[in-house]
Amino acid sequence: MNQFEEKSMNHYIDELVNRKEKAKLGGGEDKISRQHESGYLTGRERINKLVDADSFIEFGLLAHSDQPGAEEKSAGDGIITGLAKVDGRPVVVQAADKTVFAGTEGMVYFRKTRALHDYALKRGLPMLNLKEGGGLRMPDGMGADKFSQMLFWDELLLHNRRVPMITSILGDSFGGPTWVAATSDFVNQLKGTTMAVAGPRMLEVATGERVSNEELGGWKIHANYTGQVDSFTESEDESIKELKQFLGYMPSNANELPPYKETDDNPYRRLDRIVDIVPTRRTRAYNMKKVIQEIVDDGLFMELKALYGEALITALARINGRVVGIIANQPMKFAGAAGAKECEKATDFICLCDSYNIPLIFLHDIPGFRVSSEAEKVKMPTKIMMWNQALAQSTVPKISVVIRKSIGAAYANMGGPTMGADFVVAWPTAEINFTGPEVGVNVVYGRQLQHSKNPKEDRRKLLELWGFDSSPYVAAGKHLIDDVIDPRDTRKFLSQTLEFSCGNGVIGEHRLSNWPTGF
Repeated sequence: MNQFEEKSMNHYIDELVNRKEKAKLGGGEDKISRQHESGYLTGRERINKLVDADSFIEFGLLAHSDQPGAEEKSAGDGIITGLAKVDGRPVVVQAADKTVFAGTEGMVYFRKTRALHDYALKRGLPMLNLKEGGGLRMPDGMGADKFSQMLFWDELLLHNRRVPMITSILGDSFGGPTWVAATSDFVNQLKGTTMAVAGPRMLEVATGERVSNEELGGWKIHANYTGQVDSFTESEDESIKELKQFLGYMPSNANELPPYKETDDNPYRRLDRIVDIVPTRRTRAYNMKKVIQEIVDDGLFMELKALYGEALITALARINGRVVGIIANQPMKFAGAAGAKECEKATDFICLCDSYNIPLIFLHDIPGFRVSSEAEKVKMPTKIMMWNQALAQSTVPKISVVIRKSIGAAYANMGGPTMGADFVVAWPTAEINFTGPEVGVNVVYGRQLQHSKNPKEDRRKLLELWGFDSSPYVAAGKHLIDDVIDPRDTRKFLSQTLEFSCGNGVIGEHRLSNWPTGF
């Protein structure tokens, strides 16, 4: 066929099909095989696992690098973007393609992700990110002219939690993928991967420091030190499941309510087992997660940052079908006393729930904050007040239950009176005070006891004289708390009060939507 002959429509269609099929191979079959041999899925395989069958509409499939000579080896420019449905819900999806320039970022890569993010905000769709890669591509970003075109920070920095940003780190991630994760509402990390600003090679060249991937940004670093990751998984299938589970608790955007889910679990179910879970002796430990299981629908909840700041539990659950956020002290760790990590964790969670119209439930059993000279070095006063500021500015419904003790300033941080809660109630086992009697006696009479001939007996007498009534009935009698409830009626009470607090479909004011996603 010469150039002047009219080509048939089938010819053009065949050419289109061939171009698209070639593009779907990314960097080629050899690189796909290498990805599999390394134990990882490709970006397309990850999308197929995440989204509903036949729901993915790809945009930018025929895009490629704008660098001269790179057109034929840069299918999609290292990123796969499009629209899909997850459990029937419309979302936007992007997945890094490690087979194309190791998933690094060029100008077209950025153009595609920018367009996807803009569309998510325009139509109020959650954004799901399946990330890995080596950051900005060299030499694409070298030079003042090229680098100046690649600073697309405003799409992340001005996101302001308008739609949920949900990210999974599924391969070693440096630069761009890390920035996306650090500005996301939920982050999952596959164990065995790394998430950091720059890779070990760059670090060694720049600073001379030699460190392994795991030491730099492996899952244990983020679980124990940074708190930048919400959950960790052993397999990619588990990672995909975590993303879908979190999405299931989220509204599609900040102007909608979280999805309601019908339940056969009686909202007024009596919690007979709960009296055997919580000891009446306030110094005896118990697992608060068992209390949460008793309260929520079908005993199901999703804990976030489970390994970070373990003296505080932050979890998403449902009560009578309605999504709630739970902030609960964990007596199994430091007797429930909060440190700097717990403060950061609470602040982050309050911002999340307030931004997406999720009412907050507080379950108190806290002896105060973990104070020490080391705590002061990590800005403990600031951490405490950040938590308080976030709580004070939040506008979603808040219901507070003092289970066993709420001591000192922590009473306020856990949603006590004057902190804007819709309702504050207590179990009859509750102890509410500025400090515990032992600490009070030690502070006031410590020197006297040091010189006592019978310090044990004198301490006992002073404890008896230290007669400040910490029982909830004193506060209830002056209507400083709303009620003292039977522990077995906790689920019923929460179900009833949530119906009144949220019955008109409360959309919050979102004062915390631009609070930084971090600490």
